[in-house]
Amino acid sequence: MLAAANSGPTTTTDKRLAASAEVFQEIMGVADRAIPQKLLDKAECIVLVPGMKKGALIVGGKYGRGFVSCRRTGGAGWGPLAGVRMEGGSFGLQIGGAETDVIMLVMNARGVKRLSQSKFTLGADASVAAGPVGRQATAETDALMTAEILTWSRSRGVFAGVSLQGVTLRSDKSANQNMYQQPAWGILQIVQSGLDAPPAAEAVLKLLNKYSSRK
Repeated sequence: MLAAANSGPTTTTDKRLAASAEVFQEIMGVADRAIPQKLLDKAECIVLVPGMKKGALIVGGKYGRGFVSCRRTGGAGWGPLAGVRMEGGSFGLQIGGAETDVIMLVMNARGVKRLSQSKFTLGADASVAAGPVGRQATAETDALMTAEILTWSRSRGVFAGVSLQGVTLRSDKSANQNMYQQPAWGILQIVQSGLDAPPAAEAVLKLLNKYSSRK
């Protein structure tokens, strides 16, 4: 019994990794309401920010924490996750005190380059557009074709594309300390490092490879 009790998430970072895996599985589990496969396969990186609570996001202090993973060198498989913090901007589908999950896809080399910055703002430093859902992928507008980052959010079971204008992303130093003992490393430095992801990240990486490995 003791071994079973110790097998679950033990730190807040571990719990957030487990929540990220759960969110991604739930969203991708319903094809007609998921991120379009074509866009997921095209993406260079993904950002998962689970369970932000509106009650904690006061004016001027909107805040969430999650993870970024990018394709490994050569484009097949996903590399180590880096911790990321989201601040400010609009989080779209929040209703009352409901939790909001956010997913972003970094679609091209320009978007990946943004991850090398200490922080960057969607809509100002990086072009951003609301992502389509399910079979809407056939409607490839100019915004979808040119955006560096596509964004979605889910609140009370409703998953839809939202344009997260004004949201700022930066490295989550405490999460990166917990996972790799590298608090000073930036997002891009970690995701391109080839580091072994911690055991708690294995569920996220397994799901990413299940739904879009590019093998």
